[in-house]
Amino acid sequence: MMNRLFTYLTVFCAACFLFTACGGNAGDSADSDQTATDTTAVTAEPAAEVTLTDFSASPEFPEAKLSMDYKGGKFTFKVDSKTYKLSEQTTDAPQKMCANSKDGQHIHLIIDNEPYSALYKPEHEQELADGDHYILAFLSRSYHESIKTPTAHSLVKGTVKGNSLTKAEKVTEPMVFYSRPKGKYVGKSETDKVMLDFYLANVTLSPDGYKVVATVNGDRNFTITEWKPYFLEGLPMGDNKIKLTLIDKDGNAVASPLNPVERVFTLVDDPAPGQ
Repeated sequence: MMNRLFTYLTVFCAACFLFTACGGNAGDSADSDQTATDTTAVTAEPAAEVTLTDFSASPEFPEAKLSMDYKGGKFTFKVDSKTYKLSEQTTDAPQKMCANSKDGQHIHLIIDNEPYSALYKPEHEQELADGDHYILAFLSRSYHESIKTPTAHSLVKGTVKGNSLTKAEKVTEPMVFYSRPKGKYVGKSETDKVMLDFYLANVTLSPDGYKVVATVNGDRNFTITEWKPYFLEGLPMGDNKIKLTLIDKDGNAVASPLNPVERVFTLVDDPAPGQ
């Protein structure tokens, strides 16, 4: 009797051992697979390379003229042109695929090293501190591209007292003024291609002479040898910084007022549906 009981117990224990071994191995394998899944790193796509490309040709306004006065805290501008009018849309704006002002063509007013003010009317009230200021105004297309002709801008080194110009001197130094990009760009239509534009005074760019170096986010330099607008493509979302430096033929920064100049602007994705 005892021998038969011992035999039954031996067979039962062996069966339990085999069952536990098989079940345990299966469980270990599942846990191992789960752990591998949880710890697998997600590989991020490499950041796009920032490139500088030519801007498409724009309507020209060769006869447009701009004059400026400042008195009693008010700027007064006179636009003389048969083809250019403030607040009108530039005819090719829909094809440009870049940020465009719904209020149309306008004047960019830059005081010293400050970002420009966009003016859609010929009068603009603004207080200026007493002292000397570099004051630049130029005509702009509705998508903020400057008109780069000798008569489409006004630049003076002015002495201000009591919110009026008491003295206005002609600027003779070579200078670069930052214009675009500026502010916030929202959505694919505005962020895919961002226009870079600046204004020059008393200087001509060339491969063997003066140049403008555009430094993007501190680590990407573009050497520009022709004064015209450009497209920046591949910029990351969020804040971006551009520094413009006017350099001489030897690659040295020109010792002129307001050089270099830099700005921060922001790119934002399209809002999610329903937002």
